Amino acid sequence: MGLLIRWAINAFALWVTTLVVPGVEVAGATTTRTVVALLVVALIFGLVNAILKPIIKVLGCALYILTLGLFALVVNALLFLLVNWIAEQADLPFHVDGFWAAFWGAIVMGLVSWALSLVVPDRGD
Repeated sequence: MGLLIRWAINAFALWVTTLVVPGVEVAGATTTRTVVALLVVALIFGLVNAILKPIIKVLGCALYILTLGLFALVVNALLFLLVNWIAEQADLPFHVDGFWAAFWGAIVMGLVSWALSLVVPDRGD
């Protein structure tokens, strides 16, 4: 159940990101297609973060320390661009207009996900 709640939070955070950040868009032909695209892209985003982010943290440990953690912002933007590429390959109506849109998109999505995770319990706490 917690996994489904986390997935819904990420999909909602992605939707908010498309509203707030210019250059991050989900443009489905219908509302249903847009909602499905948001859910699938949120799933891809979760998988990419779950699989690649720990590996990148281990390999880039020195850069994280050297930049006092600011390198994480660049990594998040690059992972956001990777999700964009995967979505394009899957023919999903999700598009990011470059590094800076991905940079701000990753920040907004992270903040919204974090805030919603504080409000919505995802475990039996």
